[in-house]
Amino acid sequence: MTDAFKFHPTPDGGAGRLDGVLSATMQLLTQLLEAVPARVVVLDVNERLVWANNEFFKFTGLHPVQVLEQPIARIIGSMAYSAYESVRGRLASGQTVAWEGWIELSGAGRRYMREHLIPVDCQSGEPQAIIVVSLDVTELKLRDAELSAKVQELEASEALKSSIFDNAMAALVSTDARGIVVEFNPAAVAMFGLPREQAIGRSVAEVMIPERYRSAHNAGMARVSSGGEARVMGQRVEMSALRADGSEFPIEMILWRTAVGTETFYTASLFDLSERQAAQTEIERQREALRQSEKLTAMGSLLAGVAHELNNPLSIVMGRAALLAEKLSGQALAADAQRINEAAERCGRIVRTFLNMARSRPANRTEVSLNDLATAAIDMLGYALRSHGIEIEPDLLPGLPSVNADADQIGQIVLNLLVNAQQALTGRDGVRRITVSTGLTPTSNMDRRRSPRVWLHVRDNGPGIRREVQDRIFEPFFTTKSEGMGTGLGLAVSRSIAREHGGELMLLPQGEGACFCLQLPVSGEREVLDSEPAPLAASTEGSARLLVVDDEPEIVELMSEMLEGVGFEVMTAESGAVALAMLAEARFDAIISDLHMPDLDGARLWREVKRQYPALARRMLFVTGDTLSASARQFLDETRCDSLNKPFAKADLLSRVRQLLEQ
Repeated sequence: MTDAFKFHPTPDGGAGRLDGVLSATMQLLTQLLEAVPARVVVLDVNERLVWANNEFFKFTGLHPVQVLEQPIARIIGSMAYSAYESVRGRLASGQTVAWEGWIELSGAGRRYMREHLIPVDCQSGEPQAIIVVSLDVTELKLRDAELSAKVQELEASEALKSSIFDNAMAALVSTDARGIVVEFNPAAVAMFGLPREQAIGRSVAEVMIPERYRSAHNAGMARVSSGGEARVMGQRVEMSALRADGSEFPIEMILWRTAVGTETFYTASLFDLSERQAAQTEIERQREALRQSEKLTAMGSLLAGVAHELNNPLSIVMGRAALLAEKLSGQALAADAQRINEAAERCGRIVRTFLNMARSRPANRTEVSLNDLATAAIDMLGYALRSHGIEIEPDLLPGLPSVNADADQIGQIVLNLLVNAQQALTGRDGVRRITVSTGLTPTSNMDRRRSPRVWLHVRDNGPGIRREVQDRIFEPFFTTKSEGMGTGLGLAVSRSIAREHGGELMLLPQGEGACFCLQLPVSGEREVLDSEPAPLAASTEGSARLLVVDDEPEIVELMSEMLEGVGFEVMTAESGAVALAMLAEARFDAIISDLHMPDLDGARLWREVKRQYPALARRMLFVTGDTLSASARQFLDETRCDSLNKPFAKADLLSRVRQLLEQ
């Protein structure tokens, strides 16, 4: 490569001086090529590798002895070599080729490369050597393709246009020891909006550093010049930079030092982070949307249970009021019955509206100390704990990092865990003790992408939680407490809050008593049925036989009276198991079933009916108040069965049954 730039002496004897300058220049350029974050190789006229920088050997894991003077096809593999077939003609004619794409490299696998292939020392139009500058942007391409599933840091990456400083796509700015700009490449011109001739000879602080940071920059330069520590040398540093128009923008800088003879030069490789910060903003917006979606899912599970409990009695009130109004038709009391029915319908509408309005509230998050929240909770419950003979032992790690959280919500989790521990100790003889401890889980060597986490443990020396119910304690409305001691919502809501904050609430493996752990990050297609229902023989409502299945006797009685009142023949079953037994003994034209029942629920009943009586599986109507839950929606979507929401009016029930029989 050096021969291409060899200086030939002139008669005036100036060759010596120019040789020195050229030698220093070549040394600087060589060191620059070694420092740029790209692989640079030189091929001779026979496509043999005659020079490569350290980045090439680091990437391939090969030693110069293994590859120098070897054909490039043997080094990168035949598959990768064939990818360059389309550009060889242009190279042979002396054209510089910019190329990028996926390539299968021997020993490295499938990689996405951006490359410049530069023919040099052309004789009679034919190149005598080719310089190849390669930048591996595989990770960037993969992150671009999977941005909604993997929300990670985007690496600012600039491709190089050629083999040396002036053709680099990354912005490169070189200064002398005083901080005066001596080189300003085209990429820097484009980044800062400043012509090269206006940058050369000026202080780098004046060219690219905002005014409020210049004093600190100058102090750093003075410290380094006097032999002090170069704190940012070789490190990736994020900072603000100044464009020629006066606007500021974020950059990432890598700075290195080059000694040429007695002179010292500093070169900064600069990457514009504007797009990455915009992407990070979008990622955070999507994360917040995901948190709100998870919150709605948790609320949906809770509300579905509430609705199920309310909708059954509301269905009875509405149905009985409607039947009573029919029986009292023409009498003065009929109006009272009708008013009861209207009020019940209004209650039903309120429940449905409640189910559909699980709205998110803006988070009120600040930097808070988990130690402070734990101390406040202990102070708040101190009297109650002492009056119950309970010792409280705080073991809080000093200097625990803060977390970005809603203090009220996280404080409520800690209070809930302490109250649970207090109640667990009720009735225990001897020493009663609750231990509250905090600590820090640092980033592991195996997963540097995960931020450190602070944790809080609340442990009691009570009887603990039975192994057979440990998997259910975070379910809404499930509780191990005696009647009047709780609703079974505390742990479910607490876990939901922890997850909204990017953390987790879990039960740790039991030793003595129970130990709950709160972790928080440090701040910072339908099924195609195999058969269609056989058409019913021409019939009237009076000849259609219906099977009504519900574990609520009053709901069964209500639907039976409504259906029998218009001439249907109705039989009833109080569970899915009883319904299967009746199906084995009698013929039915349709089934009206509750979706949630003990023993054999509606979903399992449908699967058994589909297996044993496939034609009847398409004539099942599910009456439910649980349409908000994901499991109910998924089941109804997969089976394509019709549903009727509780509470319901008689007209709605009759209409759905008639539609069912018409299939």
